[in-house]
Amino acid sequence: MRVLLITVFFFLNIIALPAQNGKEIKKQAPVKSLLWEISGNGIKQPSYLFGTIHIMCKNDALLSKKMEKIIAGSSAVYLELDMDNMTELLGIFQYMNMKEGKKLSDYLTEEEVKRVKDWFVKNQPLIPVAMIEKMKPIFLSSMIGEKGFNCEQPDGMEMRIMEEAHKYNKEIKGLETMAYQAGVMDSIPYDVQAKELMKSIDSSNLQDSSVKMLINLYKQQDIDKLDTLMNKTEGEVGKYNEFLLYRRNRNWADKINTLIKSNAYLFAVGAGHLPGNKGLIALLRKMGYTVKPLENKWALPTKEL
Repeated sequence: MRVLLITVFFFLNIIALPAQNGKEIKKQAPVKSLLWEISGNGIKQPSYLFGTIHIMCKNDALLSKKMEKIIAGSSAVYLELDMDNMTELLGIFQYMNMKEGKKLSDYLTEEEVKRVKDWFVKNQPLIPVAMIEKMKPIFLSSMIGEKGFNCEQPDGMEMRIMEEAHKYNKEIKGLETMAYQAGVMDSIPYDVQAKELMKSIDSSNLQDSSVKMLINLYKQQDIDKLDTLMNKTEGEVGKYNEFLLYRRNRNWADKINTLIKSNAYLFAVGAGHLPGNKGLIALLRKMGYTVKPLENKWALPTKEL
């Protein structure tokens, strides 16, 4: 269940990079950091924003010494979901299936459905074939994407952050609920999801190189290039970025604005939510906050995939 949840998060961080004018690009050199400090605008102590990647090999999920200190000094840690709340997490099972009894066969040919089932029998044999036809295609696509991580222990930065937070008995909270995320997924028509699922099946043998590029950019902490890479591969789903990204960014920015007035927090969300004119960094700056990148050197050297 943990791995499935992470892959859903990973899939939801597809974003289109908003255009910026030439003057801004010339004035400001790209800053490579996943860790940003939020200060000013009358708050007494800074809070922090960190860009995660929701699934990666366990050996690559590392924290810098600065991040460890920030976690230790925070009042609480906010993730996209409260991943310490098992009742909340187990709620994923009631949202897996398509609504109104819809099935893959309503959107794909008999041959296409067989190809999907055959892929999962070969690559994800623990998932019952009977479940596959009823599941939302977006879930199935995310699991295909996960297969590109060639490691025995796929993990995510959220898991590493939670592990560190538990050392200091820090409370884990969520910026949104599983029910809300399920609604976001249902905003993408099932026929579009089904088409993207077939594209995932067709390109599954190319996953290794794409994943390696993704992880390398993440290690370089280059959120703009990471954002651009995701934008290139988003397909038809990119038409629904208002639901997948921008509305969620606005909701989170409003919540962050309220929370940081009284306490210091760490907000760790998918790195794709940070950059761009509609990203969290820009939204918080528009609210009057100073949002600046911090040096974030990894605690240990990472291994290549």
